[in-house]
Amino acid sequence: MSRLEHKIALVTGAGSGLGRAIAQEFARQGARVFAGDRDEAGVNETAETAIKEGGTMSPILSDVCNKEDVASLLGAIEKANGKLDVLVNNAGITQREDFRHITDDQWQEILDVNLTAAMRLSRDALGLLRASDGSSIINISSIMERVHVRQLSAYSTTKAAIAGMSRAMAVEYSAFNVRVNYICPGYAETAMTKRILRNPAVRQGLLDRTPMNRFVKPADVAKAALFLASDDASFITGEGLTVDGGMSVSL
Repeated sequence: MSRLEHKIALVTGAGSGLGRAIAQEFARQGARVFAGDRDEAGVNETAETAIKEGGTMSPILSDVCNKEDVASLLGAIEKANGKLDVLVNNAGITQREDFRHITDDQWQEILDVNLTAAMRLSRDALGLLRASDGSSIINISSIMERVHVRQLSAYSTTKAAIAGMSRAMAVEYSAFNVRVNYICPGYAETAMTKRILRNPAVRQGLLDRTPMNRFVKPADVAKAALFLASDDASFITGEGLTVDGGMSVSL
């Protein structure tokens, strides 16, 4: 039997990168996946690939910062299934700016997308998560929650907050048989990191700091999410799983 057979999963930011890989891996493992993203073409492509591989996936155009979109997304899941087994809060943005120059609007935008949206969806989905016989929330943080780079100050702040929120939520949600964990990926070759990794010197410098000598593949993060979503992790909550090839512990 597949590891997520008969489970209902929601993955945000599923139109590309890590979210796409997670959504497609969940579908391969038997889950019925609701894939949300504000990029309609991207999320449709994610679903088309999953369906061609024999999976079940419903692409839904949605913006995690839009309360009406979130309500509509959860309403569609409730109508179709009446429960939610796995929620993956993956949607996120980044921007290069340091504390000296960041504007209030820039700060608020990254806070809204990376942190507040994950809180709101986790809160508003609790009724559906409680309807499951043991459910799981997986929040996507980053090694940037503890390994910092200049001009990624706002991004690092939100990812550290995601880790702290996940641990606090794990304590509160345990009463409802809902596990909450988080993943800290290293540098993955996705659209978000393209600008950084196209610089040969920066690229080689990051590889030199990575003991396993390669960048994170989206599939690496998808496999970690699969473990946390599966019954294999049924007694794990409040934990962070780092997927970075050893970068964050390397000198």
